[in-house]
Amino acid sequence: MKLLLYIEQLFADYGYYVLLIGLPLDAIALPIPPGNMTLAYTGYLSSKGVLRWLPAMAAASAGSMLGITATYWIGYSLGMPLIERWGKWLLIKPAHLEKARSSYEKHGNKLLLFSYFVPGVRQFIGYFVGMIRVPFPVFALYAYTGSLLWVNAFVGIGYLFGDQWPLVLMAVERCLKFIVIGLSILLGALLLLKWRRRRGNKALPPHEAKPHGMPDE
Repeated sequence: MKLLLYIEQLFADYGYYVLLIGLPLDAIALPIPPGNMTLAYTGYLSSKGVLRWLPAMAAASAGSMLGITATYWIGYSLGMPLIERWGKWLLIKPAHLEKARSSYEKHGNKLLLFSYFVPGVRQFIGYFVGMIRVPFPVFALYAYTGSLLWVNAFVGIGYLFGDQWPLVLMAVERCLKFIVIGLSILLGALLLLKWRRRRGNKALPPHEAKPHGMPDE
């Protein structure tokens, strides 16, 4: 509850600037109050008439878009030079980014669209898509749409549930956590299966190894 009291004080002191400045700092991954709680509390204040709904939504949307745009351009401008200079110490090579770009082209835009709902991913995805040089119009389409979905969802929690918003927020974040854990386990299992298949193919004589992706008989 100390965190909530801190957010209350920030709104009392700075009003809409908490959204316009705080949400970009959340995207850059600075240690400030989490964006989900800040947005839900914004909705609660709007329901009580302390904040006006339209300016609050405008400030929240602008702040979230500004934050992920900043991380995109940081990744775009500094990511590759850092990899080229220091990547060998981190076991990351430019070729790895090329593979990451190829993988992103398959499903990455969907991840970008819903990344705001996953703490940790939200603070990382902008840097990543900038580093692999996703075209800005594509980035903007999915990132800004995701931003609006995120802002509306969590402001809506505070606005619709009133005094009960902390309990609803905790339940939503718990569900999101379980979803992320489940998807991580599934992804890990798929990667392990893929690795074992490749290892099995390498152990076979060349004429017996199956081409990648060929189904079993």
